Amino acid sequence: MYLLFFLISFFASIIGAICGIGGGIIIKPVMDAFGVLDVSVINILSGCTVLSMTTYSVCKSFIAKDSSVNMKIGTPLAIGAAVGGLIGKELFGFVTSLFETPNTAGAVQAAILLLITLGTLIYTINKEKIRTLHITNIVSCLLIGLILGCFSSFLGIGGGPINLVVLYYFFTMKTKEAAQNSLYIILFSQGASLISNLLSGIPSIEILLLAGMVVCGILGGIFGRKINKKIDEKTVDKLFIGLMVLIICINIYNIFHYTNI
Repeated sequence: MYLLFFLISFFASIIGAICGIGGGIIIKPVMDAFGVLDVSVINILSGCTVLSMTTYSVCKSFIAKDSSVNMKIGTPLAIGAAVGGLIGKELFGFVTSLFETPNTAGAVQAAILLLITLGTLIYTINKEKIRTLHITNIVSCLLIGLILGCFSSFLGIGGGPINLVVLYYFFTMKTKEAAQNSLYIILFSQGASLISNLLSGIPSIEILLLAGMVVCGILGGIFGRKINKKIDEKTVDKLFIGLMVLIICINIYNIFHYTNI
C-alpha cells in the first residue's frame, strides 16, 4: 500500500507542477477513495507532499531566473493565502467536531471539492469567451488570497484548480504564468498550515510513509518542471481539463463511500 501511495504522490506532483495545481487535488481524493487512512491523516500527508513539490518548483524557478511570478500581485495573494490556510484548518476542525465520525467530514470535503472542480471545468472550457479583470489593489489581493487559502486548507488540497480560475479571471494571466503564480501561493498557504499543525500537534503518522511521499513530491516537481518547459499552453489546458473530469468522478465515488460507511 505504501508503494501505491508513493506512486500516487509522484504522478500527482508531476501533474501538479505542470498545471500549477499543487497535486493535492489528486492525492487527497484518491487516498480518500482507498479508505485505509483517517481523513485528518490524509490531509497532513497531502499537505506535506504538496509543500515539498512547491518548495522545489518555486525555488528552482527563482534560482534559474525563469520565474514568471508577478511579485506585486503574487506576494499579497500568498500572504492572504497563508492566513486563510490557518482559518481553513480551524474550520475543518470545527466541521469535524460536528459529526460522530471523521468520515462524515470527508463526505463534506468531497461534496465541496466536487462543486469547485465542476465549476473550474466549466470555466476552463469557456475561458476564452469570458471577459477578465485586471485587479492590482493590494487589499483586494489579500482578501482573494485569504479566501483561496481557506478553501485549500479546509479541503486538504493545497490550492488546486480554484487558484488557476481566480488567476485567470481576476488577474488575466495566461496558463503557464498562472501555474507558476499558483505554486507560489500554495507554497505560502501550505507552509503556514504545516507550522500550525506542528504547534498544535498532529495525528499519529508513519514516518516512512510521510518521508516517502515528501521525496516523491520533490521528484514529481523535478519531472513536472521539465515537462512543462517542453509543452505548449494548449496541451497544459487539455491535461488540466482531463484531470478535472477524473477528479469529479473520484469525488462522486467518495461522497457515496463516506456516506455509506
